[in-house]
Amino acid sequence: MATKKIIAICQSGGEFETNKDDGSLFYSGGEAYALDLDHKTQLKDFKRELAETFQFRAAALSIKYFLPGNRKTLITISKDKDLKRMVNFFKDTDQVEVFVIAEEVDVAAPNVSNMPASRSSRTTVSAAAVPSDVPVDAMQTDDAIVLDEPIETTPLGACSFSNEDRHRRAATQWENIITGVDQRFNTFAEFREALHKYSIAHGFTYKYKKNDSHRVTAKCKTEGCPWRIYASRLATTQLICIKKMNPEHTCEGATVKAGYRATRGWIGNIIKEKLKVSPNYKPKDIASDIKREYGIQLNYTQAWRAKEIAREQLQGSYKEAYSQLPFFCQNIMETNPGSLATFSTKEDSSFRRFFVSFHASISGFHQCRPLLFLDSTLLYSKYQGTLLAATAADGNDDFFPVAFAVVDEETEDNWNWFLTELKSALSTSEQITFVSDFQKGIKNSLIEIFGNECYHGYCLRSLAEKLNKDLKGQFSHDARRLMVQDFYAAAYAPKIEVFERCAENIKAISIEAYDWVIRSEPEHWANAIFGGARYNHMTSNFGQQFYGWVSEVDELPITQMVDVLRGKIMELIYRRRLESSQWVTRLTPFMEDKLQLEMSKSRSFQVALAHTSTFEVRGGESVDIVDIDHWDCSCKGWQLSGLPCCHAIAVILCLGRSLYEYCSRFFMTESYRLTYTESINPIPNVEKPERSELHEATIVTPPPTKRPPGRPKLKSAESADVIKRQLQCSKCKGLGHNKKTCYRVNGVGVEEPETPILTVLGTEEPEGSS
Repeated sequence: MATKKIIAICQSGGEFETNKDDGSLFYSGGEAYALDLDHKTQLKDFKRELAETFQFRAAALSIKYFLPGNRKTLITISKDKDLKRMVNFFKDTDQVEVFVIAEEVDVAAPNVSNMPASRSSRTTVSAAAVPSDVPVDAMQTDDAIVLDEPIETTPLGACSFSNEDRHRRAATQWENIITGVDQRFNTFAEFREALHKYSIAHGFTYKYKKNDSHRVTAKCKTEGCPWRIYASRLATTQLICIKKMNPEHTCEGATVKAGYRATRGWIGNIIKEKLKVSPNYKPKDIASDIKREYGIQLNYTQAWRAKEIAREQLQGSYKEAYSQLPFFCQNIMETNPGSLATFSTKEDSSFRRFFVSFHASISGFHQCRPLLFLDSTLLYSKYQGTLLAATAADGNDDFFPVAFAVVDEETEDNWNWFLTELKSALSTSEQITFVSDFQKGIKNSLIEIFGNECYHGYCLRSLAEKLNKDLKGQFSHDARRLMVQDFYAAAYAPKIEVFERCAENIKAISIEAYDWVIRSEPEHWANAIFGGARYNHMTSNFGQQFYGWVSEVDELPITQMVDVLRGKIMELIYRRRLESSQWVTRLTPFMEDKLQLEMSKSRSFQVALAHTSTFEVRGGESVDIVDIDHWDCSCKGWQLSGLPCCHAIAVILCLGRSLYEYCSRFFMTESYRLTYTESINPIPNVEKPERSELHEATIVTPPPTKRPPGRPKLKSAESADVIKRQLQCSKCKGLGHNKKTCYRVNGVGVEEPETPILTVLGTEEPEGSS
């Protein structure tokens, strides 16, 4: 049977415009070609065909499309799986609109003799590079990449034609960017940008004689050279016009090596289009590309600073983003009714914290298990900060973002504020189980805010890391490994007797380690005695994919970062809603597989009625008691997972009843679909009103802390699963040293070092401890 093909209407060269009525996007202008696709089409082959069709480089292509019924969000195709998903989405419609965006396009420089005097599209450059009201001579002084070290350019005329063509193609395009008298520009910034490029293409430097908001006069920097240019505003218009120009050089400008002081703003303007397509554009790659294409040598620091300028041009000012927070919160709640978005500042109006929970997330959580994972991650933006988040587990055991906040630092007070806003957003009286790191000051806040309406489970991973750290220096590698293994076994143990047996195994190795375990409040982490329902989720980092999203955008200004995360959650909800519409099982696929696995284990069991609703289930040497009415089994598997265990399944099948009647409602496909019923709507760009309209209470300034200079130093936490082997002396068998540094062998009158003592989890001892 032949594979069904769909027609891809591939468009490029136009631009997206927004419908003012509903905010949807439509594509205007450009060229369009029709190509066919099917599930066997590979992305590399599709890109190759597009490159040949539109005369682009395949490596520079970005491919996007709209999801069915949603023309507000563009989806990017970056791998074969994305392409197959698009084909699957549109298999019933037979055609799909595809938008092809090129990272760079080579344009041949027109002949000067044929260039009209009026301004052409080739003279249009970004006015965002330099503000029109800032004189460029001042900008070059303050904004230069390195004030004392000019950036060198290799003159075009000094190279052979083939070398010039290979390494200076882009600069060659600028030879005719300035055509002469009567050429017009929209702004002075546009004219200065064109002059900048023109001088690079012709290999000379210039200086300003006059440079203000009314006129610009520049002349060749070489003494005695007659080249000069004068531009001013065209009468009765806002256009800038070249009034005078002497194009002749007597200094042989094109054959002289120019000590050209390019600015950060200029380099940033050059790279910003590439940065838009490739946000992870590295400084070393920037320097390499600028050298190859324009003949300008940058060091790493210069390239990094230029990238910062380009990023700010694309994304807006970090400072401006904080000032927009009041209007951003307002827009969130207006475009997504039922959402909660709020912020607070310090006494000096500097930013302190921001919270958001979208209505779609709030509504979806009420269809999920009453289980929330609290965690945080550092932000590496200009002003740093920390992101706090609450994520849930949906019916298919995938993460579901519920709420998040950006705070100036992770403190107990900020966690208290976050949980207060979270409770306000959720508006539920249902008992919620929270899983979090025990060290983050969350415990007291949960008791204060949720009281008896919640259970608090400690993250097992952070506890194990704490235990492993406290054991260092006292025990051998194997002893530590065994104690950590027993600690995990004690945590997962479903019955109290199994927990006690694992604790006794630790006690046999070290009484101090045993005391640590007993004093670590096992009622917050051990399955056998924990009061809440964690559904076998023992760690707080359940939403790793969400934190991965954060790490990709944490350098953006705050409003940009939040909006990108909103877009990702919006796409996630739409995609899962679409996928679940194809499911045919009563349980979600993940839970259906778990149920089938338990069913396969139950086939050899023997069932006997003990009393009314109580049954005895025998399998091999084990005997378990099942109370069918109370959904209880002595193995505790039913209670811990929410799905019938193999013993319960044996009883249910023996009674001829449906297994699905004894499964938690949170695992039903119907509940899963209800989780993703609501949508998150796009948020329009925030337009800040005039300062005169601002009330003092709404002013938000950046926090006082800035990102320290240099590359951030990242240190990954040591995993409790991999315990490093400690150094052990071959003479005295002590830990932490070898025979050459052994104080017993080599030291005379040296005191024996004290053995570290295990510490408990908090600074205060639990009540009732001696």
